[in-house]
Amino acid sequence: MSEIFADSFYWIALANPADAWHQTATNFSQTNTEAMLVTTDEVLSEFLNYFSAAGKRMRAVIANIFEETMSHPRVLVIPQTRESLLRGFTLYKARADKGYSLIDCISMTTMHERNISEALTHDHHFMQEGFTPLF
Repeated sequence: MSEIFADSFYWIALANPADAWHQTATNFSQTNTEAMLVTTDEVLSEFLNYFSAAGKRMRAVIANIFEETMSHPRVLVIPQTRESLLRGFTLYKARADKGYSLIDCISMTTMHERNISEALTHDHHFMQEGFTPLF
C-alpha cells in the first residue's frame, strides 16, 4: 500500500466546508481509498489549533474528526518524540533561507524517513524540498 503524507492543510480543508480547498480534499478522500495516509501528532495539533477559536459547535465537530482520524485504519499517525522534534529542528536550522515552520520540517523529515514523495497540501515549501504537493 502506498503512503501519502497528510498535512494540516488537508485536514483543515476536509473539515471546513467554507475552505476554498474543501471540495478538492473531499473528492480525494472519497476517491482515493487505497493509499495509507501518514500524518504526525504535530500536524494534528496544528489542525486542532487552527479551529481553537471556532466556537463550541465547531470545536465539537473538529474533536470528533480528530478522534476518528486517530483510530482510522487507513491513517497512520506518527507519534511525537524528542527525537522527531530534534530531527525536525535540524532541518529547520539547515533551511534558514526558507520560510519552513518547525511543523513543516518535522513533516518533511518524516516523509524523508518513510520515503514518501507526495503530500496532501498546497504548501509550496514541500515543493521547495523536493516533494510533490497534490493540491
